[in-house]
Amino acid sequence: MTDAQPGNAATPTASSPAVPPVAKKVRTERTHHGDTFVDEYEWLRDKDDAEVIAFLEAENAYTEANTAQLADLRATIFGEIKSRTKETDMSVPGRRGGYWYYGRTQEGKQYGIQCRCPIVDVDNWTPPEVSDDAPLPGEEILLDANVEAEGHEFFSLGSLAISHDGKWLAYSTDVVGDERYTLRFKNLETGELLPDVITDTAGGASWSLDAKHVFYQTVDAAWRPDTVWRHDIGAGTDDVTVFHEPDERYWVGMGSTRSDKYLMIVTGSKITSECFVLAADDPTGEFRSVAPRVDGVEYSVEHAEISGRDYFLIVHNDIRDGEKADDFAIDIAPVDDPSARTEFIGHRRGVRIEDIDAFRDYLVLSYRADALPRVSIADLRRIDGMPVAEDFIEVAVAQELFSLGLAGNREWATPRLRFGYGSFIEPAELFELDVETGERTLLKRQPVLGGYDPDEYEQSREWATAADGTQIPLSIVRRKGVGVDGSESSSPAPLLLYGYGSYEASFDPGFSVSRLSMLDRGVVFVLAHVRGGGEMGRHWYENGKTLTKKNTFTDFVDSARYLVDKGWTTPKLMVAEGGSAGGLLMGAVANLAPELFNGILASVPFVDALNSILDPSLPLTVIEWDEWGDPLHDAEVYEYMKSYSPYENVTAQPYPSILAETSLNDTRVMYTEAAKWVAKLQALSTSDAPIMLKTEMSAGHGGVSGRYKQWEEVAFELAWILQQTGALTE
Repeated sequence: MTDAQPGNAATPTASSPAVPPVAKKVRTERTHHGDTFVDEYEWLRDKDDAEVIAFLEAENAYTEANTAQLADLRATIFGEIKSRTKETDMSVPGRRGGYWYYGRTQEGKQYGIQCRCPIVDVDNWTPPEVSDDAPLPGEEILLDANVEAEGHEFFSLGSLAISHDGKWLAYSTDVVGDERYTLRFKNLETGELLPDVITDTAGGASWSLDAKHVFYQTVDAAWRPDTVWRHDIGAGTDDVTVFHEPDERYWVGMGSTRSDKYLMIVTGSKITSECFVLAADDPTGEFRSVAPRVDGVEYSVEHAEISGRDYFLIVHNDIRDGEKADDFAIDIAPVDDPSARTEFIGHRRGVRIEDIDAFRDYLVLSYRADALPRVSIADLRRIDGMPVAEDFIEVAVAQELFSLGLAGNREWATPRLRFGYGSFIEPAELFELDVETGERTLLKRQPVLGGYDPDEYEQSREWATAADGTQIPLSIVRRKGVGVDGSESSSPAPLLLYGYGSYEASFDPGFSVSRLSMLDRGVVFVLAHVRGGGEMGRHWYENGKTLTKKNTFTDFVDSARYLVDKGWTTPKLMVAEGGSAGGLLMGAVANLAPELFNGILASVPFVDALNSILDPSLPLTVIEWDEWGDPLHDAEVYEYMKSYSPYENVTAQPYPSILAETSLNDTRVMYTEAAKWVAKLQALSTSDAPIMLKTEMSAGHGGVSGRYKQWEEVAFELAWILQQTGALTE
């Protein structure tokens, strides 16, 4: 029920920079499990209401007024990012079929340009030399996103799929930000766009081997990809339903094996999955299940050819020898009888297997140990018979903190493997490994203009102790001489503490050009790998979800206290940052320990979590029940979520300055969450610290599109962080 309160129904204004707009209060009652919650700002959900738009615009005006003094700094930081970035650049060409494929960026243009050139010598696997300023011989522009984006405030490319014969391009675009893509087809020989146009797709596309059919997905009313369709090129829009998943907990994906021999449909919830395969040379046939779904069992499938026979490699967390393989194991099965599975690589607790990739000559195992990614390779040419675990040799890395993974290996028959490598202080590298000799060839290092020297920075790992004794890994990067160094002259430094901690997502060390603008001004950057993420294996995730979710929040608070206790920083010099589910973390931390931070940056924050997860009509809600629990049907989950959900727990206390950012067209975390949260914070906070909302009126979950616009957004955030950490006065 709703009941307007006229006495509080003030019109939103921004008459003074010091006074935020006042949102009216409309009494809305929400009752579940005998508990009634009064929500006074639920009316902000209707974005077709002119008063809602007026409130968002007034909040934008308030935010702009309160950050106007940072305008020059924003311009300076934007200039720094721009000056360090090689604006006209080219990726290393990747081989696929008869062409080298690559992307270009050009100075002054917002978006990339996708290109290819023909392979002249089919026996030569060395890519053509990168040329930044001139096209490669025979260069063909497949798609210029700058042209596609003309006339639109927002642009996002969903799929860019080339048929196996190289003749056709299937691509999809989103010009609103709601992640509903329009799929189109282009004849690359003639440049002709076919009249076949398919709207409201999920973004991906997969070709059949004969290049006559494209498989794509559509979403249901709750934005869940639920149906796979087959489109016959040039046959109009009377497409065939190939697969439909009626269970609202399951999300459907579509693709093919690296060998291109099999098409694959994967349907999965957060805790259960099932894979269906079809021979790629039989695109109108029936997909068959590799293994029936079993509640709580996740698995993925890769095709491998070993000793002349076809096998499926199945990465799974099923029960083996009476124990659940929480950190996953790998089985192997003949393609013609997937049920005849035997163990290939056994389960090792603490070593989280993430994937196995099969090539003609290699098997590549990707896994995680000690909060870092690892890669091992088995060379099939050296193995007589079936490989065993001891045949996998780990790729060595010298740095203490690093990122490492397969990158850009498009061909199953590649004689060499490409890897992406990076760290907090080393720009990203793409190198090629000759597995037989161990020789590494650097193909490209991320260019950083202006004389960047990695020796001027350092990265390290420390461990904070949670209240329950759990050791929380902290990744730290700083300019040398800043912060704690053991000397008597060292002093607390401005510090940004970043966290996420959901969906088993791992945040690995990576280089950032924009971060240099912060580090060079004396700010220490710390990444807290809190529970709920995946850095420390499946148990790390399991102990930060559903009825253990509060560990995510207390881990972050304990990390902040550790940094203060060790002298790294002080509350007056520390800012917290997180986005999306990390925004939920920010909202919870703001309620738990507002005294620890001088500022909190929450991007597209999931702060009205309980209300959203109670509503199965909203995008993603039902599938999210495995992550958060089902408060709609379970009273215990309801009570637990209500005890931490940021919006419900805003109280009259002194909050630090808060900057919340959202997008009007976001379908993952609706703008309503940030808007309601900020309205309530502004009404109840007892401090004078400004609490601000910045809404992008033409964007989606990822924020603005276009690299220059994104740099402007990053400059806005960094300027505010520098102000709140006190770095501007250091």
